[in-house]
Amino acid sequence: MPIWNKEAECASSLARQTVQLHRLQNMVERVYSRVPFYREKLERVGVNPDSITGLKDISRLPFTTKDELRQTYPYGLLACDPADLVEIHTSSGTTGTPVVGAYTEADIDMWSDVMARTLSMAGCEKGDTVQNGYGYGLFTGGLGVHYGARRIGANIIPVSSGNTRRQLMLMRDFGTTHLTCTPSYSLFLAESAREEGIDFRELALRAGCFGAEPWSESMRAEIESKLDISAHDIYGLTELIGPGVASECDQKNGQHFNEDYFYPEIINPATGEVLPDGEKGELVITSLQREGTPLLRYRTRDITFLMREPCACGRTTARIHRLLGRTDDMMIIRGVNCFPSQIENVLMRIEGTQPHYQIVIDRGATHLDEIEVQVEVEEAIFSDLTSGMERLRKRIHDELKSELGISAHIKLVEPRSIARSEGKAQRIIDKRSI
Repeated sequence: MPIWNKEAECASSLARQTVQLHRLQNMVERVYSRVPFYREKLERVGVNPDSITGLKDISRLPFTTKDELRQTYPYGLLACDPADLVEIHTSSGTTGTPVVGAYTEADIDMWSDVMARTLSMAGCEKGDTVQNGYGYGLFTGGLGVHYGARRIGANIIPVSSGNTRRQLMLMRDFGTTHLTCTPSYSLFLAESAREEGIDFRELALRAGCFGAEPWSESMRAEIESKLDISAHDIYGLTELIGPGVASECDQKNGQHFNEDYFYPEIINPATGEVLPDGEKGELVITSLQREGTPLLRYRTRDITFLMREPCACGRTTARIHRLLGRTDDMMIIRGVNCFPSQIENVLMRIEGTQPHYQIVIDRGATHLDEIEVQVEVEEAIFSDLTSGMERLRKRIHDELKSELGISAHIKLVEPRSIARSEGKAQRIIDKRSI
């Protein structure tokens, strides 16, 4: 497989650490001088730019949380002149306040580079055709892939998500070699192709880059079998850059972390203690060369561990193991982040519902994530098995779709039919095989 940036991806440990320290020192100086939010945080822990003399000093820096990103909306973390911005992306949150990713031209250049690395790990080169099934817009997936493919010089089909019949037509007619979308949608494409009489073995498709939702090794095997491709896991966050933070090579033994741009740590989520390589904990990431909205020690809430043993592909970057879960209760449904608290907020403002609910997540026959919200309703409404129940069900459905951006199946159940708990209520039942 081609290596896009050999100087960065195959550097010696000493050379990489030298680059990391230089960039870390510059980054701390940047946020200290330009971002009042960070200056105050650093001063509270007795740290200034001169305090960073070695990479080990990164542990002296304060953590950044997603709640803080929301509290500083829209430009409280901006580390550049607003006139230098060329692009804005956001992700939604539990309160409805979005998390902002602001990009300068240099940030877009960096994003293009890391996404060129990502696609190269899946064998993409100039002359290949990338069919981009990630959504374009404020979501970072679509444009991240687009920039990477453009950097490589590949032909890109910006089809975005949905419209499955057209996806298959374009794949067949334009000789798509690489597919990018959520893993569940790739299996939906496979099911639809069978119905349309399309055999993937007769197409030019060779590989896919899949992310934005959790998936397993068994799901990889299913994708590779049904689409006759090599399936690669990719990782990224809107808060850091979007997709391109880490990606799988052809060895598929962890995702190579782009350490020249992002510094990874694994911490004990309860104590904040930095853990050694190989030990499972929460992934924390520091921006090393972001101009628009850089972050110091961002707590991702993702659980994984670091691997530094040599990889047969030739890259020398650290790798993160496939994500093992999260420290919070965020759900990822078809690439959209949503929380039980969002659902609870909607239910609590609708008259006729009880404060007892359960969320069931599963993958149906189409392999797409499905979410069912079971809601207890008042006795009088439950007794009305016709128009009253249907009106309430529709209202809940519509308001949840407006809040979450996805459709949920609504099941109205009688009072006291949802199990109670003396401890923390089990709000989520995840039946996906992950």
